[in-house]
Amino acid sequence: ADEVSAIVLDLGSHTCKAGYAGEDAPKAVFPSVVGAIDQMEVDDNTNGEKNSSIDSKAGVKDSERKGKRKLYVGSQSLGFRRDNMEVLSPIKDGVVMDWDIVDSIWDHAFRECLLVDPKEHPMLLAEPSSNSQQQRERTVELMFEKYNVPALFLAKNAVLTSFASGRATALVVDSGGGSTTIAPVHDGYVIQKAVASCPIGGEFLTDCLLKSLESKGVVIKPRYSFKRKETRPGDFQRVIASDIKECVCRAPDTPYDEASYSNIPMTPYELPDGQQFLVLKALQRLVQTSVVCPKWQVIDSINRCDVDIRKELFSSVLLAGGTASMQQLKERLEKDLLEESPQTARVKVLASGNSTERRFSVWIGGSILASLGSFQQMWFSKSEYEEHGASYVQRKCP
Repeated sequence: ADEVSAIVLDLGSHTCKAGYAGEDAPKAVFPSVVGAIDQMEVDDNTNGEKNSSIDSKAGVKDSERKGKRKLYVGSQSLGFRRDNMEVLSPIKDGVVMDWDIVDSIWDHAFRECLLVDPKEHPMLLAEPSSNSQQQRERTVELMFEKYNVPALFLAKNAVLTSFASGRATALVVDSGGGSTTIAPVHDGYVIQKAVASCPIGGEFLTDCLLKSLESKGVVIKPRYSFKRKETRPGDFQRVIASDIKECVCRAPDTPYDEASYSNIPMTPYELPDGQQFLVLKALQRLVQTSVVCPKWQVIDSINRCDVDIRKELFSSVLLAGGTASMQQLKERLEKDLLEESPQTARVKVLASGNSTERRFSVWIGGSILASLGSFQQMWFSKSEYEEHGASYVQRKCP
């Protein structure tokens, strides 16, 4: 581990981040979804046996169907229109549901993005704060059995975020694509009994935006369906709902009220084909009321911790994740916590002013951790795996 750089890998519900330990940002960032084409269905349709194939599918095992599907990974591959392709995510509610897709995403990160041989690099993998033992052991088995990595370490997302901010104790509010997780960290360890989760994340808000835009007659088309307008050589304006969310929408200072927000000006937005539209107040209202700042879950999480550390947690609330980039979210959460917290608590919500640090806080924390000289003895080695098995991860990576 001292001779070669460790690889840090963070597979989130929205994007996968991969790069070398000790660097400031990941070298590879791409969607953590894949395009899948069922080859069995394509073959059936091609042979004119569509009706009979429907009946035969019931007797086909899932493993056989998975073996017949073709997966497309990475931003470039997903940017092309393909007949019969559906977009699949391997993660649901923070739990890996399809390890074949995870395997394809890891393989893309190693072979095509970083251009490395996994067996030559130790691997630090970020994992959800409430990851189950079964999920951890499956991760260990894949890394040691398929990729033959020399050493491995699994680190909790919340711990890595707190390391990235230079704190050993903090309450991490990580608002990602699929959900928002609240996890207290004390002296570098997650307090598992106090971990809470909220189902609202960036993807939910993006869906709200898409539905609202469609109701106003604004249809966001796939990139391949129109000729894009070139604003300068090599540069095309983006047309994704998340871009509108980040550039236009913001969390409200107070709960939505028609009279209070009647003077909010409409904001222009230009689509890649040159069409312009105004983001209406109704759209802003929908997004604002959908952004549920998890104040009660934050307070409940702190109250489930020991009394001795509650004040410290109130004063070190770390807001991280891609959705944390929404304007005014930090100020709204801090305002709500001040109103509901004990009078003796000194509430402070912290969020990096750098959007890269907010989005990649988990990966950055892993980069810092894996590059420390004192960390080298913490690795879960291949020889330990061969001697003790995958369950040994609970001891090596608590």
